[in-house]
Amino acid sequence: MTISDPKPNRNLNAHDESFFNLDEFESRIVGSYNEGHAPSSLPADEVHARSIIGPASAKMRDFSYISTEIPEFIPDNCVGCMECVTMCPDTAILGKVVSEETLQGGLSELESSKIEHMDSQWPKVRKYWDNREKKGEDPGRFGIFIDPSKCKGCAECVDVCGSKDALKMVPKEKLGEDEHRQLWDFYLSMGDTDPKFVNDKLALDMMLLEKSLLYVGGAGSCAGCGEATALRMMASVLGYDHGAENVAIVNSTGCSTVYGSTYPYNPWNLPWTNSLFENGPTDAMGVRIRWDQIGWQEKKLWVIGGDGAMYDIGFGALSRMLSSGMNIKVLVLDTQAYSNTGGQTSTASYMGQDAKFFNHGSAVSGKQEFRKELGAIAAMHPNVYVAQTVTSLPNHFYRAIREANAHPGPAVVSVYTTCQPEHGVADNAAYAQAKLALKTRAWPIFIHDPNKGPRYQDRWDLRGNPSMKRDWHRVKDENGEWEDVKFRDFAVTEGRFRKQFDKEGTPSEILLRSEEDRLSFWNRLQDMAGIDRVIVED
Repeated sequence: MTISDPKPNRNLNAHDESFFNLDEFESRIVGSYNEGHAPSSLPADEVHARSIIGPASAKMRDFSYISTEIPEFIPDNCVGCMECVTMCPDTAILGKVVSEETLQGGLSELESSKIEHMDSQWPKVRKYWDNREKKGEDPGRFGIFIDPSKCKGCAECVDVCGSKDALKMVPKEKLGEDEHRQLWDFYLSMGDTDPKFVNDKLALDMMLLEKSLLYVGGAGSCAGCGEATALRMMASVLGYDHGAENVAIVNSTGCSTVYGSTYPYNPWNLPWTNSLFENGPTDAMGVRIRWDQIGWQEKKLWVIGGDGAMYDIGFGALSRMLSSGMNIKVLVLDTQAYSNTGGQTSTASYMGQDAKFFNHGSAVSGKQEFRKELGAIAAMHPNVYVAQTVTSLPNHFYRAIREANAHPGPAVVSVYTTCQPEHGVADNAAYAQAKLALKTRAWPIFIHDPNKGPRYQDRWDLRGNPSMKRDWHRVKDENGEWEDVKFRDFAVTEGRFRKQFDKEGTPSEILLRSEEDRLSFWNRLQDMAGIDRVIVED
């Protein structure tokens, strides 16, 4: 690699200082960007010419100007579930468990006027205190803390907390900027969570440990971005199970490369390289071959791409990679639109969706084509593990990532990822929309594991879908009557389908055709999983 032949953005291993010094990069380059004089003060040098970005450099990025509100932690209501930490797309809210001795040692270093308030931020929740005491184990104090420099105020954490009411959005002036930063600095001063407080059987506990936080925040993604949550969750498994030194990522062109490598800010604390829109899997095949040549067979290699990169222009490269049998894993961030280039449709888009190239008008009422089902197509390749999942069911998502890593051949994990601007939903909606997509058959979840047996019904697992034997999931309405939850109930909540409903909320003909398509695919999955459908009930 020469200076005259620059390569796409890539993150060096933090220990590789052959010509790259991480401390110098952060102080000279990132510092200059943060101060606003980089264009005039920085020379063209090897680091710039090669588009090399230091690992986790986005931790120095400050987004505190984005929102006027910030979550406030209400300790007395917290149960330590870790759902808010898991779902935050920006690594802006984190949890930690410390022993009483460790906490008191840290509090003793504070001014006396601050001790009582800081102590109150570490409640004795049943999960880490009472339950451990009953077992004769050392109890721990649990705390939730918000990084004011990373929080974009999307409020998704508040919605995820739900009935627990342990978080609420408040004006930043309520506590003041200094108070927020003091709370965060104290959280950092407490060191890492002792592994004895982490339950291996509870997947959400992973993010208590620093080794799982390989996506550090500071990415330029939209507030509440559904993709970023999926990336954080995937990275947490890689860090917890394998360690940053044993994994790497090839990232296809798309939103994830824009917000994940806006020079000089990089949220990844693991090795990665950005490839082109259409050849991420091809790039990964070259990496995998070289790794295997030098004895790195056990290292995990993941390709990341959106539905544009994997369903459309890069589909040929993906299919070739899957057919190769190589030990490469793929994470598809499925937004059903080319979000990176303004929201035109892809073959992952739903029929009736309003988007560029298929705008809704008098002659054409949104996208006219049926959606392609990449998961089903991928499963038809030999010996390929395939999962379709959602972040709103963390246990299912984490199971998919772990089983993909354990599978000896290719694997594809496709995850529903809300895109707030292109879907026409609020910043805090990613979690709720993923749940609704699952309930309405817009996005059924499944796992296809070729290791389970030769028959389709052995390989396909639909657990996690509501009402698995029925066409549609059923809920009780406000009058206590049972009613089906259909695709239209999902579509009516999103701006991309708003023109498919009249003033009374009646769906259009093409929306109903799209609904039939969703049911048809769900029935196909039931058939492959060997589920006897309930057609009529008394």
